[in-house]
Amino acid sequence: MNQHDRTSAQRRTILRAALLTGITAMTPPYLASCSPADDQQDSDRRQTSANPAASGTARGRALLAYFSRPGENYYYGDRTTLKVGNTEVMARKIRDLIDCDVYRIEAADPYPAGYGATVQRNVREQDADARPAIKHPLPDLDSYDTVLLGSPIWNVRAPMIMTTFTEQLDFSGKTVVPFTTHAMSGLGTAARDYAAACSGATFAEGLAVQGEEVDQANGAIKAWLQRIGLTVS
Repeated sequence: MNQHDRTSAQRRTILRAALLTGITAMTPPYLASCSPADDQQDSDRRQTSANPAASGTARGRALLAYFSRPGENYYYGDRTTLKVGNTEVMARKIRDLIDCDVYRIEAADPYPAGYGATVQRNVREQDADARPAIKHPLPDLDSYDTVLLGSPIWNVRAPMIMTTFTEQLDFSGKTVVPFTTHAMSGLGTAARDYAAACSGATFAEGLAVQGEEVDQANGAIKAWLQRIGLTVS
């Protein structure tokens, strides 16, 4: 092999390696976007994810509205069965720290207990830009100043049922505070999607906690609530 052939072969090898790296980076699990970080700095950065457009401060009477799914879930590249969904665990921790009312967003057609079946349904709903129906009557936001919106991140965004919720309510004059559980996607597109749906609202800093670490997130949650201006007990 002459020098030109060797150089060409080396270039092809480098190109194949780059393509494989790119493909690996773009192949996350659908409900739990990616794997956790290797070092503490990256973990901290993802755990506290501020919305770039956040400018508001939480104030007044608060409503905590969340969607959470128990059952078979992603867990460090494997699967585990949760009796209580990760987002509900996070919501309970928030509720225990602040004075707020709580509204659980439940699907009229419940999501499957199986991970794979939920992945398939979520992909269909995202592709169709669907608005899954909510089981119970929606809350009246008139008496609230701040609304905390919680959900998992599925395939880089909040489940479509969160758009059902936000599009049907009037958030004018409210401060909206997103929080999510995830594998690596942080807030995903939740803050952007809520900004589009919650016309007239201002937004405070959001918090994203890795689902596998939600049980140990008390300190991060308390510090975040204090930063955004909510009184912590």
